[in-house]
Amino acid sequence: MRHFHLCLSSCATMLLLALNLHASTGLPLPLSAENSAQCALLFKSLRLNITELLKSEDLCYGLIQSNEVTVRSVETVQACAPSGTQNSGCLMLTNSSFNESECVMSIMRDLAYYDVAIASYLKSPLYRPDKEVPLLSPTLGIIQDLRKNCSPKTQRGHNSSEDTDNLWNNDSYINRQKMCKMMRGFHARAITINRAIGYISSGDHRK
Repeated sequence: MRHFHLCLSSCATMLLLALNLHASTGLPLPLSAENSAQCALLFKSLRLNITELLKSEDLCYGLIQSNEVTVRSVETVQACAPSGTQNSGCLMLTNSSFNESECVMSIMRDLAYYDVAIASYLKSPLYRPDKEVPLLSPTLGIIQDLRKNCSPKTQRGHNSSEDTDNLWNNDSYINRQKMCKMMRGFHARAITINRAIGYISSGDHRK
């Protein structure tokens, strides 16, 4: 299991490096042409928001310090891997050609999942609602703005079909542990998404 985590980390690092090499912020974002500038800012705002959120002591309050993360899946990493990033040691980076539509749809599925997960968490029993609600509500707002304004028309209004009904229970401590790990994973995913958007905007995959 440890080897799997190390490989996953290594492959994710390689993907981020590859996306970083191709990233560009000077071209329009092809998710919603009419709001391309707004979408670019919202994706950046999401990443910065989660970065600041993780600096707060309130999210992981009272928990044993840990660097564990939970991510939804490697689907977006696979779908948004740039062309030419194949590596025999990293099964997740096997795309020989980049599919822009598949990458965007996967990003939106990520946002749908975290939208439902965070919204349902805020409705669960919270240890310190006066701290957690103001902390997570802005993140939820950015996600919902992205889904409303930047999703392809075929995906607008789509809700996550993944099982989040039983994600939280009546134990605020266990829920806080899960949320803490989830947001660490979401932070890594937000970085990947921003790199992917930069890669899409650069148009390199169309050359």
